[in-house]
Amino acid sequence: MSAPAPERPFDSATAAFLFGARTAATSVFMFVITVTYIGFGALCHDYGLTVFWAMLSTLLLWAGPAQVILVTALGSGSALIEGALAVGLSSVRLLPMVVALLPLVKRESTRAWQLLVPVHFMAVSVWVEAMRLAPGMTRERRIPFCNGIGTMLLTTGVVMTAVGYYLSAALPALFGAAAMFITPLSFLVSTARNSRLLVEKVAFGLGLVIAPLLAYERIQLDLLWTGVVGGSLAYGISRLRKVKT
Repeated sequence: MSAPAPERPFDSATAAFLFGARTAATSVFMFVITVTYIGFGALCHDYGLTVFWAMLSTLLLWAGPAQVILVTALGSGSALIEGALAVGLSSVRLLPMVVALLPLVKRESTRAWQLLVPVHFMAVSVWVEAMRLAPGMTRERRIPFCNGIGTMLLTTGVVMTAVGYYLSAALPALFGAAAMFITPLSFLVSTARNSRLLVEKVAFGLGLVIAPLLAYERIQLDLLWTGVVGGSLAYGISRLRKVKT
């Protein structure tokens, strides 16, 4: 994945952090986070949760789909273990992003505690911008840069959760549903834009075909099977092409 060089060299970690914050503030993901968490705040209000709980869940969980699953599970009276399992399965998607990002930002002298903050900030939005810009920076500035992106987007998410909570009476129910849809839509567009390798393009195309078929057939864990089947096929096709060439 190619990456443009930063606008200017960073002579301090603070400068890299501020560049990350500015990158987030001017990214399309700022709009996505704003609309998504307004919808999430309204959802929490409709389920009778407190605004403090809603904001705290954004601060600690920081994963829109997982938060929606948690709220609907609690609101429908599901057992806690069922809700925890559903949230865990939903958040597994973030593990490959963490695995891809850590080698990019860590150095030999990096301590484990220094990675806790950027790992917590990990989300589709942070991952896309970090993978796009961080390779063009010196390695010691990459963690502050990622922290700047995450801080700006997470703070926006927490604030917009409260805004949506108090605006819930004025927002139609359809808005909340549409707001939740923006997150996967933005992920789809970002993935298409950043796909460079053959395996990435094939996996993306197979996912678009396999996921609707499994959903139509009401296959349990359809997203999980989409990733397993589509990813395996894409890897096999990529390997086969390399062998032939």
